Formats: sequence, structure tokens, C-alpha cells
Amino acid sequence: MPINSFENYPMTWKPQLNNRKPPIYKTLAMLLEEDIEKGNLNPGDKLPPQRELADFLDLNLSTITRAFKLCEEKGLICAKVGKGTFISSDVNVSNTLLYQTESKGIIELGTVHPPYEQNTYIINFIKNVLKQPEMEKFLQYMSPSGTHMQKKSIAKWLERNNIYTKEENVLLSTGGQNAICATLLGLFKAGDRIATDSLSFSGIKSIAKMIGIQLVPIPQENNEMSIESLENYCKNENIKGIYIIPDYHNPTTHSMSNLSRKKIAEIAKKYNIIIIEDAINSIFKPDLQDPVFSLASNNTIYILSTSKFICAGLRVAFVVAPKRYIGSLENALYNMNLMVSPFNAEIVHRLLHSPIINKIIEERKDEIIKRNEATNKILSDYNLIGDKNCSFRWLILPDEWDGKSFEIYAKNLGVQVYCAERFSVGNSIVPKAVRICVTAPKDVEELEKGLNTIKSLLKNQRDFPII
Repeated sequence: MPINSFENYPMTWKPQLNNRKPPIYKTLAMLLEEDIEKGNLNPGDKLPPQRELADFLDLNLSTITRAFKLCEEKGLICAKVGKGTFISSDVNVSNTLLYQTESKGIIELGTVHPPYEQNTYIINFIKNVLKQPEMEKFLQYMSPSGTHMQKKSIAKWLERNNIYTKEENVLLSTGGQNAICATLLGLFKAGDRIATDSLSFSGIKSIAKMIGIQLVPIPQENNEMSIESLENYCKNENIKGIYIIPDYHNPTTHSMSNLSRKKIAEIAKKYNIIIIEDAINSIFKPDLQDPVFSLASNNTIYILSTSKFICAGLRVAFVVAPKRYIGSLENALYNMNLMVSPFNAEIVHRLLHSPIINKIIEERKDEIIKRNEATNKILSDYNLIGDKNCSFRWLILPDEWDGKSFEIYAKNLGVQVYCAERFSVGNSIVPKAVRICVTAPKDVEELEKGLNTIKSLLKNQRDFPII
């Protein structure tokens, strides 16, 4: 029997374990998940202390601890040292940003797409390459993560990004998401903790949840990780990895300072922590900064997807890693993919060394700038964050709005945007904001139509009660 009476005690959660089916900790975890789904527990709710809950349920403290650990691995709850355990801020929001609006008459401003006008160059390039007799071999089984020649020339090409490496440190994956997944599967295990920004790429959130890896949000300072807090966590909280997007961070568009890059590299080396550097947006930055890889090459997995600057449909990304991690990454990529498409990899490899590559990149840069000019003009009265060279923007909403409600109403009006809740990690305080991708619509006219709908929604908030 419980030691104390809880009949009139104000506990935030009183689960009922009437039909106890072993193992009890799994049943308790299931009840917590069900109460979240039913709305009995909401994002940010504080759960009772573990000892209190153990007393209430007449269970061993270890049973409660195991149940909470399982829920934490699934991303349902987040513990804060000295503050307690809370329902995660993103539990009611999907982390999967799938492009499903094409046939529904929705203007897509949510998913990040590159401009597609340059795909004509790529189609013509592929037609010419197919005339080469040696291309037949690239329709066969080949090296799982790219050929020696592909890796050698890619290593040379990456020097434009201040990445200096050898071909034996280069792998090819089936896109950036695939590379992140291989990194988490190959170099981490369930229960490991990876530090991230408090708002981060939804892709790593969904992968971590699937694998059972816990993402730990680091408090922010000047729109990036607080270096003092990061070192504190790395020293005391058993952090195994750090995930960063230094250039045009997704979703906030912020670019990390040179000092923070240097300090993160120093922390990783000091505590022997793996850095996952996602360079997805680096090609479009006009002022090239040193990648963190160049400051901590023996601790960093550098990932550069070609989806945004070459072609989304070819699904090829470059992975640069220290020798000590190459075997584990190759094994993970092999088990996930068997091999990167040799044909796609060869097309990308040849594009990199053709005159057309710079034309593709420069035209895309020009298109991004043109679309940002249109965006700035229409939303000039609002707090719109982002650089003219970034393909997405971060719209801070008026106080009357929250991101989730704004996303729902915008979609009802025919425009898809993505709210801050989709990117929130753990129990972080979620800003009232949405991400807008300016390059997702098919042309500037469609972009302007979508932006004017957003502007109208912002101006007439009183007609749309918060959901």
C-alpha cells in the first residue's frame, strides 16, 4: 500500500494501473503515451517527481525510472536538471515534413525546395552523358559508397568549401537525411544523448526518435548555442554528439559566428565528442566561413547534400569523416542502402567537373535573391528574419498568434507553412514563429499569391481565434 494518502493530493498525473501486465514499466510508459494522445497531458506539463509517483502507485522507484527513460527515448518527455520532468513541447506535432500538397491546390511554402528551373540543364547533361559507352557499367552493382575516382575528385571539389581531405575519408550516401541516419546508426546507440539547438532540423528529430537517441536542447545565446551551457552539458550530462547546421540554420536562418565554431571544435576535442556538421546550405553563402570540420577534423562528420545546389531527385550527398569512423559509417550505409546508386553518383561526379555546375549554382543564387526581394516587399511590416541568399525565412508572429494555430489557418486558406513547434527539441520554450520557404512555389507569381494570403492572415488575426 502507498505510504501516503493521495486522495486530495494535487498531482499532475495520476495513472491507474488496475490491470497490471508485466513488465509494469512498459505498461506505465504506454499509459503516459495514451494520456498525451487523449489530451490529458499537454506539451510543457510537469510530471510528478519519480519518488512521489512510485509512492502513489506502490511501485519501486526503479520501475518509474525505467518507464520515464523509455518515454524519454521516444521523445515524449524531457528531463531538466534541477527542474523536473516535462511533456515534450513537440509531442502533438509531426516531425515528418512530407511534400503532399501538389494535388490539393495548396501553395507550398513549408517544405524546403530548391529552384527547379535549372533541372533542364541537368536533363540535357544526362542525355549527353548517356551517349558515353562506359556509362553502362554504372547500371551494375558497384562499390557501396562510391568509386575511388568519384571520391578522389569529390575530395578535390570540396576544397571550395574549405574542406581539405583525402579520398579515403570520403563516402557517398543517398542524400543528406540518409547520411544523418547512417551516422546515428553507425556511431551511436539507443539511449545516447546528442546536443542540438533548441530548434533544429526535423529530420534528425524523426531519426533520433526512431533509433531511441535523446536530443538534448542547449540553451541559446545570440541565436546560437550558448558555449558555456554546451560545455556544461558535455562535462556533466554524458553527451556523445553535437549536431549543428552552421550556415543558414534550419529553421531560424542564423549563421554561426566564427568564435562559436572555434569553441564547439575545442569542446568536442576536449571531451572526445562527435560533431555532426550539416552543411546543407553552405554553398549559397556568399561569405565563406570556416567549417567546423576544418577546426576539428578528427571529431567531425561533415555532410554536404547535393539536393539543394544540384538536383533533389538524384539523391546524393558527400560524407567526410575521420579514418576511425569510416568503417562503421560504411557498414551502416551498406545495411541501409546496399549501395548508393552508381549511376546517380556518376552523374553528380561529372556535373561537378563540368562548366554547367557554376551556371546552375549562380542561377539558383539569383533566383533565391529575386524571391527574397518579393518576400521582403510583401511582408515588410512584419518581423521577417533571414538573409537574401537563404531559400527560407523565419517569420516571427505577432503576440496574438502561436505557430501551430497559424499553420492550421494558413493551410485552410490554401498555403502551407511550418510552425516552430515542428522544430522544437525536448521541452524548449517554443517561439511564436513559422518557417517560409521562398523557393518552394513554382514561380514568383505563386509565391506572391501565397505571401499575400499570409499577410492577410497576419492583419486579420481577430477573425481567427487561437486553436
